[in-house]
Amino acid sequence: MSASSQKTLATVEPNIRVPFAVPIFNSAVISMASTSALSQHPISKSSPLQNEEGKWMMQDTEQNDADAENILEMTVSDDDIIRDDDHAIILFDVAKISLGKRVIMTFPLNPQGREELEVEFLLESIQEDLDVRLGFDLCAQENDFICKRKKVVAAALKEILQLEEDLEDDEVPVVAIMTTGGGTRALTAMYAHLLSLQELNILDCVSYITGLSGTTWTMANLYEDPDWSQKNLKETLNDVRRHVLKNKFLACFAPDRLKYYLKELCQRKQEGHQISFTDLWGLIIESMFRDKEDSQKLADQQQALNRGQNPLPIYLSLNVKDKISDQDFREWVEFTPYEVGFPKYGAYIRAEDFGSEFFMGHLMKKIPESRICFLEDDETLFPKRPNELETRVVRPTDSFSDIFRDVVMLRPAASEIPNFLKGLQMNNNYLESEFSKWKDCELDSQPNHLTGAADYLILIDTAFVFATSYPPLMRPERKVDVILHFNYSSGSQTGEVPDDQETPHLKECYIVDEKESPETPTVVFFPLVNDTFREYKAPGVRRSPSEMAEGNVDVANSCGPYYINNLSYSEENFDKLVNLSYYNVQNNKDLILQALRAAVERKKQKKKRQPLQKPPPAGDDSVRVPNREAPQHLPNCSAVGKMK
Repeated sequence: MSASSQKTLATVEPNIRVPFAVPIFNSAVISMASTSALSQHPISKSSPLQNEEGKWMMQDTEQNDADAENILEMTVSDDDIIRDDDHAIILFDVAKISLGKRVIMTFPLNPQGREELEVEFLLESIQEDLDVRLGFDLCAQENDFICKRKKVVAAALKEILQLEEDLEDDEVPVVAIMTTGGGTRALTAMYAHLLSLQELNILDCVSYITGLSGTTWTMANLYEDPDWSQKNLKETLNDVRRHVLKNKFLACFAPDRLKYYLKELCQRKQEGHQISFTDLWGLIIESMFRDKEDSQKLADQQQALNRGQNPLPIYLSLNVKDKISDQDFREWVEFTPYEVGFPKYGAYIRAEDFGSEFFMGHLMKKIPESRICFLEDDETLFPKRPNELETRVVRPTDSFSDIFRDVVMLRPAASEIPNFLKGLQMNNNYLESEFSKWKDCELDSQPNHLTGAADYLILIDTAFVFATSYPPLMRPERKVDVILHFNYSSGSQTGEVPDDQETPHLKECYIVDEKESPETPTVVFFPLVNDTFREYKAPGVRRSPSEMAEGNVDVANSCGPYYINNLSYSEENFDKLVNLSYYNVQNNKDLILQALRAAVERKKQKKKRQPLQKPPPAGDDSVRVPNREAPQHLPNCSAVGKMK
């Protein structure tokens, strides 16, 4: 509740609004004292509610607003756990309380009036900042990181492009690595790609790395070392090789491991987390690719960014709704070492607060931050989407159909997390804003059914629905210029080839550049394909007849040695996949440098013709959000949209 209600969207910039109304709160401090608590049965022993106190946070409603009220609902029952008594429900209009004054109310608990509940209300003002950051802009920590990282990138670009002069900050392009899921195949190939980029001195030109599913295993392992990109990745790759080759059954299901899983899950439950199957799977993944417990947490990865020494990692997940198809509702959730949040709503919390309980933008109950292994999902256990249907499920009224719907909508690989948007209300003018017109999913036109009304987030692996981690890079605030797209999907990958670059056989690298739209990032696309590697062991170096077998790497067969469910590789297959991935980058160095050089040139040209920004008209309080139609949604991005 507040002295003045909020009718406009939260201000981010003079011409930008977020879809939530920013609440200013008071806290209703309620002290309760009663003579009994529904002792309706002679054999039950009542426990009087003596001097118990609780706090509720409520948003202000104007007295002349008939559509909004603050009604406090209290449910009272006795302590008899044997008998199933009816609860007494008390409703109280908080508008009867004046700010700063105590009000004592007496409520009957049954029709006979034998028991009463006496409650003392006190309404106090709370002047404090929200714990949920509302805004589409980047957080202060990420902006600070980018400033530091630009120094590293500028020096690297000057060296590899052989520039004569140093680059100014506004001439430095933002380069990102975008990876897809693919289990152990993605884990292995990503290490090889990063090693190849490192040896070409291109890794220092990268500011962001995005990942999902299998590539998050690689990223989490790398960022445990605050200086990983400055060290030779060959040593790290050798360690990973040992884990990929080992027997996963013995490593994961030995008696001591099972005891460890039980201990960790019990501790997690005791800390206040919701336990799900994905927690157990996270511990199993930890045993597969590590020798000991990984104590790392997401917020700990800030140490790898404090000097701008590594690219910023961004992990991706999807928020869905229970018993609703992913096609009808899904929302991107991005995780960085600084924040976790919804780009769609412009709402973020600190990484260390993810999993804690929030209400109306305030942290209500702090729960210890989860270890990184509990945030790692994977599609290897459930290689198909958990609720994949060719058509949408319409809910009939009969009970058999309800059971059928529950079965087909079952999500065994979903995690329930307390919703940090809980209690935040959509602005009254939501349906008039550009935000609601995106309509990425069916419920976007029904604000009361969106995430702010849910108690929990239901998070699933992005790979169940989309095999991409593009969305964080398409945010206009990040101003990404070049994306190195490393694809680890299984199968032929012909559907990923740009329409205007189709050839009889897949090439190792494609450049997708939208010259008519300079704001659209250039995409350097690397499909996981075996082309010239069959005959060349290094760029320009042909294989001898005895070496031809080493060039036979079957990455196109979805049932081959690198299929999604295969968690262990033989030495031969591991080395072949690493050598192929490493070679494909080395063999296309010139295309990468071409894209980087073009990006630098675009930045310089833009600097020369940069027009003066016109300030927004004075007094313009209309409801607006940034124009995101081109960059926000992947299908509308002209460069990426040229891929099938």
